[in-house]
Amino acid sequence: MTHHRFHKFLLILVALTLIFAARGSATKAQGLSGTITVLSHRTDRDKDGTLARYSEEFKKLHPDVTVNWETITDYAGEVATRLNTTDYGDVLNIPPSLSPDKYPDFFSPLGTVEELGQKYQFINEGAFGGTVYGIATTGNANGILYNKDVFKAAGVTSVPKTPEEFMAALKAIKENTQAVPLYTNYHAGWALTQWNTGIQAFSADPDYVNIKLPHLDAPFAEGTPLYNSYKLLYDAVKAGYTEKDPTTTDWELSKPMIANGEIGVMVLGSWAISQMQAAAVAAGKDANVIGYMPWPTSVNGKQYAGAGGDYKIAVNKNSPNQEVAKAFVTWFLEESNFAFDEGGIPPLIGAKLPSQYDAFAEAGVEFVLDTPAKAGEEGVLNNIDKESGVGWNNGSGLWQSTVVDAGRGQIAESFDDLMKAANEAWAAARKTLAVTP
Repeated sequence: MTHHRFHKFLLILVALTLIFAARGSATKAQGLSGTITVLSHRTDRDKDGTLARYSEEFKKLHPDVTVNWETITDYAGEVATRLNTTDYGDVLNIPPSLSPDKYPDFFSPLGTVEELGQKYQFINEGAFGGTVYGIATTGNANGILYNKDVFKAAGVTSVPKTPEEFMAALKAIKENTQAVPLYTNYHAGWALTQWNTGIQAFSADPDYVNIKLPHLDAPFAEGTPLYNSYKLLYDAVKAGYTEKDPTTTDWELSKPMIANGEIGVMVLGSWAISQMQAAAVAAGKDANVIGYMPWPTSVNGKQYAGAGGDYKIAVNKNSPNQEVAKAFVTWFLEESNFAFDEGGIPPLIGAKLPSQYDAFAEAGVEFVLDTPAKAGEEGVLNNIDKESGVGWNNGSGLWQSTVVDAGRGQIAESFDDLMKAANEAWAAARKTLAVTP
């Protein structure tokens, strides 16, 4: 072969190599393949086929990918236990009891706070050390669900704006209707933790939870946000405004119950609105019979409501399908329309808000977004809570159930006894963990 022909042969060989390399990289970029399992707490969306629809929609974009869902009723408890193994799905929602400093042990990095914070809201909530490990699937405002027809039948003409007005409304519902004024969903456990969400309404302070609370010796003292929030629950139970036997409450049953006017109010995040409205439609009623109001309190004449991210979607660092898992996370956050359909605050910055928030806007309610913990203190709040044994913030609802039990006379302690014990345990835990004032 002559030198000229050999040179020409080399050029052709190089060209062919580049073509096949380009084709290979394009195939890799566009042709995701594999099977992933996604863990979810949304058993209701599993039953109604919504999750299966998400799998189908993702498969249209990626025909060689199969997305299987595993829904879990006691999600917070079971998944926290499964984290002791490597078997916790490929994609999952981070259980609330896991402190941020543990995120790197279980989840794959998704990007930096600086980078992803330009695109998504609530980004600090799933981050540690400047790296994001989980992104909120939706955002919620905190408030109280109520049945408008029940209020009307009870003679309650406007939503309560003070604790006194709230108790008066419950009293009117008990006296003038057959509805349970306040349904606690005690048996569900996690539902009682929704009473934590009064913190921002009573404090009106974005720094309170992550900046100030870890450094307080008595966060349950009379007049504090936690005390005030749970005093509402205690007073309602003690006055007989809740279900007769809280151990028989049923989360799934509570949806048609409030839709049918058998329940007056339930303390739940705005994420629950769409579920209750769907139950109303299923019962042949107008979805708008379900209303949503802010916590009945104000600070200097203004009402506030906490807002923050719901469950954070993350990728199991042990998953063998990292690329597929991360692609699904991005699709779910940006294209599934999950947040909007659920009546939540979409994670994408600037996305359209659903109409459920119109009433809050009309009332001039100001949203309070918690300031992230200081660098080096990301896990301090949860660590104190765990060390103290109080567990008000671990997602289980066990501590909150003692407030109900005290109110109905099932335990000897009074409300103030419980709060005093919680303060003492909290202060001791801070001392043990050497958390400074």
